[in-house]
Amino acid sequence: MKNIVVIGSSGAIGKAFVESYIKDTDVENIFSFSRSDLPIKDSKLHSFFIDIEDEQSIANAASKIDKSSIDEIIVASGILHNEDFGPEKSIRDLNADNLIKVLKVNTVGPAIIGKYFIPLLNKKDKSILAFLSARVGSISDNKTGGWYAYRSSKTALNQIIKNFSIELRRTNPNAIIFGLQPGTVDSNLSEPFKRNVKEGNLFTPDYSVSMLKKIINEASPCNSGSLIAWDGEEIKP
Repeated sequence: MKNIVVIGSSGAIGKAFVESYIKDTDVENIFSFSRSDLPIKDSKLHSFFIDIEDEQSIANAASKIDKSSIDEIIVASGILHNEDFGPEKSIRDLNADNLIKVLKVNTVGPAIIGKYFIPLLNKKDKSILAFLSARVGSISDNKTGGWYAYRSSKTALNQIIKNFSIELRRTNPNAIIFGLQPGTVDSNLSEPFKRNVKEGNLFTPDYSVSMLKKIINEASPCNSGSLIAWDGEEIKP
């Protein structure tokens, strides 16, 4: 029976992961962490507060698990825009405060999550730490420019994932660490940009999670450190 952690569980994809794992008979406990309350109740679900911009909050969140051996950790938190700013279309749009905000949520927060949650991973059998990342974080794939903060934050996250994977080969060789690109999902994050998505390329959260879970279930040590798209394609740095 598996113990699962979902961080960022109040977002569209995080919530879909929680709902999917609740239905999974191989899962015993789900530890759900988010800044907002999760409107789901189930006997296997244990929900707690986390602020991924606050290291002490992350440390407190990890302590709630009570040294359980965790089989899968999904980090589904992230930001592209909010009510105050959107992704930059040109150099003129660059703003230091906005850059810092996006980097704190998309890069620094996940790095500190790794600091406190990686020690909780199962050391006897295969375990997974998966971070939601993005194709636009690939430098070699960047053909259009723009989106400075989001692109940079995901590029940096992918480097952190690679670092984690190298260190874990020594300290926990059964752990597999990778980034997952969920596709374009119908969510608050994608809402302002949905009109630009080609027909058939906008996924429901449930569909995206079903595809990502296949990747998680089939993952092997050779995948550690990589960024894998929803369809199984490895996205190059």
